[in-house]
Amino acid sequence: MQLIEVNSSKTKKEFLEAPVGIYKNDPNWIRPLDNDINNIFNPEKNKLFKHGEAIRWILKDEKGKLIGRVAAFVNEHTARTSEYVTGGMGFFECINDQQAANLLFDACKEWLTKKGMEAMDGPINFGDRQSWWGLQVEGFAPPTYSMNYNPPYYIPLFENYGFQTYFNQLVFHYEVLKPVPQKFNDKAERVFRSPAFRFEHIKKNQLEKYAADITSIYNEAWTKMEHFRPVTVEQTLKTMKQMKPIMDERLVWFGYFKNRPIAFFIMLPEINQVIRYLNGKMDAMGKLKFAYYRWRGVIHKMFGVLFGVVPEFQGKGIDGALIVAAGKVIQPMKKYTDLEMNWVGDFNPKMVKMVEDLGTTVLKRYRTYRKIFDPAKPFSRAAIVE
Repeated sequence: MQLIEVNSSKTKKEFLEAPVGIYKNDPNWIRPLDNDINNIFNPEKNKLFKHGEAIRWILKDEKGKLIGRVAAFVNEHTARTSEYVTGGMGFFECINDQQAANLLFDACKEWLTKKGMEAMDGPINFGDRQSWWGLQVEGFAPPTYSMNYNPPYYIPLFENYGFQTYFNQLVFHYEVLKPVPQKFNDKAERVFRSPAFRFEHIKKNQLEKYAADITSIYNEAWTKMEHFRPVTVEQTLKTMKQMKPIMDERLVWFGYFKNRPIAFFIMLPEINQVIRYLNGKMDAMGKLKFAYYRWRGVIHKMFGVLFGVVPEFQGKGIDGALIVAAGKVIQPMKKYTDLEMNWVGDFNPKMVKMVEDLGTTVLKRYRTYRKIFDPAKPFSRAAIVE
């Protein structure tokens, strides 16, 4: 087998093509947009290159056929926030062969060790947690936009190498048109009776205002999360401008107390229902196809990107009020039938309980693994958020 570093236009293209053969008979796989993957490894597009670095490899068999790929990366802002100095690996694809997988894992381990790392988490993203994070271990249905998908045999490939479960990420399914549980309505009515609270959805012509609101809420609500780093309004606004073409104003909600932003619930149309027809290409023809399938109404799902309440207002019914306010607008539309609430970590039991109380079911489960390079050192799972 040949392990080849990605360092040319040819190998960059092969990195994108590596999964095609692996998933050729799998109807659930949706090829990600090439630009979404390329941008992660482009220093001009990914701000993490300012304080980190990444490397990629492809793997070929003796006949030159692509049989795998992987990436490794170091983010200096997060490497030292846990028990061990930890790097990352991700974008792993491989045939069902432990020897091939070990070659890819070893390449990551050796490179990260040279960079001073003591462990690696994977499969993760060289970027935000909301994208390309975790190995799918249950519910092998088509993935939502920018979420991983993989065959079940990847699980033993990781675990046989010595990866251990660091935490699980749950994806919950909710039937949009069913009534919101009375518990949430009761919470909401108590909040709605106070004129100090108000709830509204985003307006695309006021992105600067809402970017400031999201930034304020996020930086308060996520402070206890591992790897947390404050975001700036400029960063948030850039992300929102990227989301704007697919954003449905009625799916992005905010809660306020005396005009202070205290909560948000950010949902987006599930555009993988269109991307599945594009074969990774968002060129001129891809844009035409995207517009056509969206016009045909193939998007009937939405997915939850972020839900947060600032600590001062947690446990006071704001979550219920936000959900009920959104439901009063979204349900009468009858445009969306399903909601997938992505990325609820099992280290956050309060959030898990809130989503369960909504009457959801676990649709998929992802797993973030950790491999400690020195087997003599102890392993512990991610800390529970209190």
